[in-house]
Amino acid sequence: MRYILLLLVFALSVRISAQDSITVLQYNLLNYGNYTDYCTNGNNNHITKEGYLRTIIDYSKPDIFTVNEITNLNFYHDRLLNEVMNSNGRGYYKRTPATNNAGSDIINMMFYDSTKFTLHSMAVIQSYIRDINLYKLYYKTGESVNGDSIFINCIVAHLKASDGAANAEMRAEMASNVMEWLGGNAYPGNYLLMGDFNLYTAQEPAYQIFTTSSAGSFQFFDPVNTPGDWNNNASFAAVHTQSVASSGNGCQASGGMDDRFDFILATDEIMEGSHNVRYKANSYKAIGQDGNHFNISITSPPNNAVPPDVLNALGKMSDHLPVTLKIEVLTEEPGAIAEGLEFKNSTITLISKSEAILRFTQTKSSLLFINIYSFAGQLLSSHNENAVQGFNSISLPVGDLHPGFYLMNVHDKHGNQITLKLIK
Repeated sequence: MRYILLLLVFALSVRISAQDSITVLQYNLLNYGNYTDYCTNGNNNHITKEGYLRTIIDYSKPDIFTVNEITNLNFYHDRLLNEVMNSNGRGYYKRTPATNNAGSDIINMMFYDSTKFTLHSMAVIQSYIRDINLYKLYYKTGESVNGDSIFINCIVAHLKASDGAANAEMRAEMASNVMEWLGGNAYPGNYLLMGDFNLYTAQEPAYQIFTTSSAGSFQFFDPVNTPGDWNNNASFAAVHTQSVASSGNGCQASGGMDDRFDFILATDEIMEGSHNVRYKANSYKAIGQDGNHFNISITSPPNNAVPPDVLNALGKMSDHLPVTLKIEVLTEEPGAIAEGLEFKNSTITLISKSEAILRFTQTKSSLLFINIYSFAGQLLSSHNENAVQGFNSISLPVGDLHPGFYLMNVHDKHGNQITLKLIK
């Protein structure tokens, strides 16, 4: 049996190799379309900003693009879609509807490649100070490796700005609202949490609420694993995202690169790749950040992290740098590794961290022997189940299995068998 399993592992390793790389981009657009007494038509003109943003989008080519600080007026939402995203030969981006339950002048939004994704659903998961949005995307190019639908959930947040204990408390309340909503309304899975968090240190309550296991069944991780006192600390120059300008222009903040305000965090399901989506190692970065511009403008002295036109656009579009990462999606449906006359249309679906459902069709009733193995061929668990003629749906306990890849062999006393891959 072990020899057979090792052969099956080899076959499986060939069949699951198909992957699609998805680029995720998060950016604070600095009052795009929102004119104030300090962000004016002169220093924050929306048409000028659209030109800079086109350059950045041409360079980064995001599949998922989430933004903060866009005006609440639909006219500008459509301009950003039509004049920036669907320009220079692109015509496949769609945007999410706008929400503004909090009544803010600036809101969040998502733009996505509609050839790869469909917007499945969306929700406002808290509206204290500003809406925090949950966008659930359905991945529609190809099938997952275990036959399940693939969903990617993006939570877009713009936490309360400014230093001081009172503002930190408001950020913590917004973070608590997010985690409480998730705990009461969602199942753990592929979640990204992104936005301008306005955090000065990893010790802030909001960051701790997002990233500690005490938050409940949901916990977010920093892909670059860089906790610390980010504010005005040269040790973190490589991850700072604000401000791109030393002196500013009246709309942009001044002071140079000395804060890490912008983040993309991920659940362990993405970090470990247990639900068909995994973080691509070393892909997280702040675009335009070379680590050599602490407390000065991102554009001077010379910065070779990006092409000159992109650097110029980054220095003028906003006072933040965009942050980006890549995630890989397993897209090929391997089905059963071996399948005879029995066990037709077999699938194994993980419905929670402790339960999987085995589904198949039988031509006759029989006693089944269900064994779960590691990829090395080690037997981890055994179950006996009675199958009926026709369709079967069998619940299997998997709570003792660690996240990873497993092989499930199902056979009867007549020599019929099938082996399926289980991802946890």
